[in-house]
Amino acid sequence: MRLFILFILLASSPIWAQTSDAPAPASDTPAPSTSEEESFWSRFWISLQGNFIRQQQPAFYAKYSGPNSFLPEASHATSRIETLYTGFQITKQLEILADVESAGGAGLSNALGIAGFPNVDVVRNPSLPEAPYVARVMLHYTIPLSKEMTEATRNPLALASEVPVRRLELRLGKMSTVDFFDLNAVGSDSHLQFMNWAIVNNGAFDYAADTRGYTYGFVAEYYDKAWAARFGELLMPTVANGIQLDWNIARASGENFEVEYHPTLLPKRAGVVRALTFVNHANMGSYQEAIDGYLSGKDPVPDIVEYRKQGRVKYGFGLNMEQELSPLWRAFGRLGWSNGATESFAYTEIDRTAEIGSDFRGKPWHRSEDKVGAAFVVNGLSHDHEEYLALGGLGFILGDGALNYGLEKIFETYYTAHVWRGISFAIDYQHVTNPGYNRDRGPADVISFRLHVEEPVPFERIRGGR
Repeated sequence: MRLFILFILLASSPIWAQTSDAPAPASDTPAPSTSEEESFWSRFWISLQGNFIRQQQPAFYAKYSGPNSFLPEASHATSRIETLYTGFQITKQLEILADVESAGGAGLSNALGIAGFPNVDVVRNPSLPEAPYVARVMLHYTIPLSKEMTEATRNPLALASEVPVRRLELRLGKMSTVDFFDLNAVGSDSHLQFMNWAIVNNGAFDYAADTRGYTYGFVAEYYDKAWAARFGELLMPTVANGIQLDWNIARASGENFEVEYHPTLLPKRAGVVRALTFVNHANMGSYQEAIDGYLSGKDPVPDIVEYRKQGRVKYGFGLNMEQELSPLWRAFGRLGWSNGATESFAYTEIDRTAEIGSDFRGKPWHRSEDKVGAAFVVNGLSHDHEEYLALGGLGFILGDGALNYGLEKIFETYYTAHVWRGISFAIDYQHVTNPGYNRDRGPADVISFRLHVEEPVPFERIRGGR
């Protein structure tokens, strides 16, 4: 709470604007529009979205199954997620943003058994209630560092219609780490693009989050013309895939640092390269210690929970690329690596990953707002992680009781059709080779149907005006 109050006081102070070439506005109040009333209401943001995914899985071969296996019997599952986004520009530089969300339904096999799970919308703890909860609530403050301005698209996480080209953005509150880190214009939006966990995010990025994907923390971003850098200090869960967060940042936290560069590889074609590193501190276990406990006869099966230690460190790196190839065609890719000696704790059980993909707009067949995409990802484990699962150990995602190790390979393709206004419908196909890294199981196929609805709500309608 003290940190929250300090942020408000600093954000309201004029000293932030006193940089060498920054403008010195007489007032931090938004410039008036044609009328004071319209100017006031234009500072609000409110929008709704709903994402509904139905997945079907035909039966597949499995030599054996364990407690955390992707089940081989034919099955289906439906997930839903609805969000109310709200925001208000307190001043030209300071915004408050708050989202309320409801998630329900289930994933195939209770979202177990595949490291790159086919539905990123699924909440991995089916015992959580479906009642609405606060997903995000944060302060967003922009410090101008240049007089030159550039247009910006208003969205639920940033309400300004123009921003300084060179600026520092500060955020404090509840958020998702991947709201700001490892973003990719071609492969990060599960509402309109891909659905797989290991394709919409870097699977080796064990980013700080509770089981719903949110955390509390502080993020600072510096933007310049051709590059940007960001740092985040965020809370870790108390247990692997847990809903409770550890508020003692002296012993548990996630530090994230990313550098973003916009090279000109092709004339008049946008491109982005992002380099990421993360370091997590939490009450995590050691795979090797769990293996040693089993081999010594102390434990009947390897159990990493018995070997958790407060303050243990997990770290990793990521590379994220996107490139426009033509006005209609884009490509993207990711590489990821984590140390793999420490327990997978917050996202999924992937220690190595490589992916490549692209999307294409439907203008040639007179469907300019439609999009088709395809991607391929290969996931792997560290030696310690592999041996732990092979000896019968369980992670929070994987555990077949045994393991004939092979790389987990996933191909995904989708077609998203724009129906009307903010309504779209998509069909998606995923083919998973060696689900859960197990050559004795699969391949598995997943067919998905997605309905997405989003709608901004004009304040004139709320006020009963025009």
